[in-house]
Amino acid sequence: MTDEATPTSEQHQHQHQEHDQGQPQDHPAPRRLPVTDVSLVVLIGTSGAGKSTFARRHFLPTQVVSSDFCRGLVADDENDQSASAEAFDVLHYIVGKRLAAGRLTVVDATNVQPEARRQLVRIAREHDVLPIAIVLDVPPGVCAERNRSRPDRQLPAHVVPRQHRELRRSLRGLEREGFRKVHVLRGAAEVAAAEVELEKRYNDLRHLTGPFDIVGDIHGCRSELETLLTRLGYTLTRDAGGRPVDAVPPAGRTAVFVGDLVDRGPDTPGVLRLVMGMVAAGHALCVPGNHENKLGRALDGKKVNVAYGLQESLDQLAGESEEFRAEAREFMRGLVSHYLLDGGALVVCHAGLPERYHGRNSGRVRSHALYGETTGETDEYGLPVRYPWAEEYRGKALVVYGHTPVPSASFVNNTVCLDTGCVFGGTLTALRYPERELVSVPAEREWYAPVRPLSTDAPGAREGRPLDLADVAGRRVVETGLHGRVAVREENAAAALEVMSRFALDPRLLAYLPPTMAPSAASRRDGFLEHPQEAFAAYRADGVRHLVCEEKHMGSRAVVLVARDDAALERRFGVAGPGAIWTRTGRAFLADDGLTAAVLGRVRAAAERSGLFDELGTGWLLLDAELMPWSLKAVELLRRQYAAVGAAAGAALPEALAALERAAGRGLDLAELTAKQRRRAADAQAFTEAYRRYCWPTEGLSGVRLAPFQVLAAEGVNLAVRPHDEHLAWIDRLVAADEAAAEAAAEARAEAALATASVTASEAASETDGDRAPVLHRTGRLLVDTEDEASVAAATAWWEELTAAGGEGMVVKPLASVVRTKRGGGRPGGLVQPGVKVRGREYLRIVYGPDYTEYLDRLRERSLGHKRSLALREYALGLEALDRLAAGEPLWRVHEPVFAVLALESEPVDPRL
Repeated sequence: MTDEATPTSEQHQHQHQEHDQGQPQDHPAPRRLPVTDVSLVVLIGTSGAGKSTFARRHFLPTQVVSSDFCRGLVADDENDQSASAEAFDVLHYIVGKRLAAGRLTVVDATNVQPEARRQLVRIAREHDVLPIAIVLDVPPGVCAERNRSRPDRQLPAHVVPRQHRELRRSLRGLEREGFRKVHVLRGAAEVAAAEVELEKRYNDLRHLTGPFDIVGDIHGCRSELETLLTRLGYTLTRDAGGRPVDAVPPAGRTAVFVGDLVDRGPDTPGVLRLVMGMVAAGHALCVPGNHENKLGRALDGKKVNVAYGLQESLDQLAGESEEFRAEAREFMRGLVSHYLLDGGALVVCHAGLPERYHGRNSGRVRSHALYGETTGETDEYGLPVRYPWAEEYRGKALVVYGHTPVPSASFVNNTVCLDTGCVFGGTLTALRYPERELVSVPAEREWYAPVRPLSTDAPGAREGRPLDLADVAGRRVVETGLHGRVAVREENAAAALEVMSRFALDPRLLAYLPPTMAPSAASRRDGFLEHPQEAFAAYRADGVRHLVCEEKHMGSRAVVLVARDDAALERRFGVAGPGAIWTRTGRAFLADDGLTAAVLGRVRAAAERSGLFDELGTGWLLLDAELMPWSLKAVELLRRQYAAVGAAAGAALPEALAALERAAGRGLDLAELTAKQRRRAADAQAFTEAYRRYCWPTEGLSGVRLAPFQVLAAEGVNLAVRPHDEHLAWIDRLVAADEAAAEAAAEARAEAALATASVTASEAASETDGDRAPVLHRTGRLLVDTEDEASVAAATAWWEELTAAGGEGMVVKPLASVVRTKRGGGRPGGLVQPGVKVRGREYLRIVYGPDYTEYLDRLRERSLGHKRSLALREYALGLEALDRLAAGEPLWRVHEPVFAVLALESEPVDPRL
């Protein structure tokens, strides 16, 4: 198989003709010099041959790196030969930087000595571009005369003849030195007549914008390929024998095959016949796989190891005509290692390709595209361990590849592997681009037994990469799109691992953990530690005008994953069931599985009835919510901490007051101490009343309330970045649907009860009171314009009303959800807090103690910097997890930021903040 970077035999023949031809005629025909658009062009010629003039005429000034210019940079004199070493150091550095950026670069120097050229070829190879030689073979006499006419350059008489002799000795060896194209121009007239024509690289198809249907490794599974193409909307064309020889795509679409068409499967010739026909008709593109490379060499008569399914292909092709085998050989020989498509936004190759290789031409690039990179180790099955290049990939282009079979395709860092093991009994998968939709058809059977099992029972294994302790142990750094790199300390990771391994839900379901939330700045208002004015002022200072204030509920934070049906959850999360409800630390919220299922059933019914599943085109929803009452989760905390404090105060303080009153009756002046104890007794009573508001009895669903406030994600989309008013509108629909369903159920029960003569209408209504109560609860809200004093005043009054009635307070959020501060020139700055909590005066007694108002001055000095930093980092990690979930990335990738949120929770921060 010919490397696309290697000249064809026709090019070789033409180049040798160039070398051997005599001096040109006086008026030669213009010579076309093809030059690859990203390459290193090395001009070779004696001093005075016209290299600089040639470079100015055919290339942009920025594309030309001149040794004379570099000599001037380091010595202030372009003719100072003593500075040549330093000048060429500069020249090589500039050349390397340009080639690294993928820019055509021309070196204007004599380059007649092999050592000078060798260094340039080495630089070209380091950057995986083609080195191209353009030789200006001008007679020494002409060159000497030109040098004499230049007052700034007077060379000794022997220099030009010596350079010309060195040039002549080099001509036949330029290809052996590594130059992939060699153009020799003989005489001044031929140099003047030459025309440089830029040629696109063979792999550069950026002008093709799709849409594309990219098909994974087929391995001779012709029937499954037919089924997949048909599902994608292609119309098969068959020959007289009924064999498929083409597939006409839907209007505007093009198929792209990632290689490994052959070996192992039942019909390698059939697959080749169909794919070759599609490529010939312009309906498809194809890159080679390592199996095509090996089969092509075997058909060429090369000595190869007949293993890994090659024998099956050779046996099947033996039944085909020699003409077909020759066509197959030619087809495989002409395949290009990888393609750049859609303006460079898409790269298709067989085994994956790091960004530095995109669009480059070299044997190293082709090798990586065909075989990938290994660590040098072997696994327990004796197979090479692949280097996980995709885990480190950060390129802008989506890289679509195959080669390493995985149970199901998933996106990792803007890459996706489409080899889903069809020949091993898995599936044949295609990616619809740019839709990023994966389409699969099952294998008709296991055609070839895999050495390594396609899937195991380990979490995440079905996506080809199970969870690994190495992913979470030790110090970690997680890349987030919103907040850059977030570091996790080793000790925090260890604490999170303890919680995750012992108490958390099945990690396959744990797609998100909610972030902590910072409180507003301390208020200086008399009697208040927190007040809305500080929250509004802080957001106004950050340039946020529109806010939403949401009621804080008397419960605990809960994440709810609800499935439309068991199969929907299994498809994305690998776990069948109705869903799950978990806490901020990833634990199951409710110990009673039956109650969990009942709550999920009500959410599912509400989402179905409200049409939310259909509207969002999803089989599951992920919700952020509060589950009430607080006692539902924190009953032990209430009993041991809060109730104990209230009980102790209730027992001790009345006795103390009675003793003080008796002492006062005996004439002692204890008025100040008695007043203080009365205040303490009142504070203790207020403390007890405050926490009791968060506790009420429940039985089954009766008394349970779920207050969702955000729809985090659905299939294929991160909804958390949408404006908050959209979320609240969705939540209102869910609540209304639940209320309507509960009312309808209650009425039906009442009618059924009345149908029997044994109950009255009032009795029937009483029996259905528990059933009629809805589970879903509305979140109160108020929109605020920070530049409108009346709007701010109305929100403040609403908060005062909520807290005076015993409510916890409110959360103030930017309406737009994700907001950054503005830098100079309108550039985005730092991330603005996604929300701050403003808690009520009485609720804070639960947090800081019954008599905290006696120490407000001290509490107002609390430091919020660490808490605010933590809130931003956890928020960014949470959104990163949702982005990865929406992008279809594998479990380990989603789990990485989720685990980091849990780890950050163990950082030492005052838990009362």
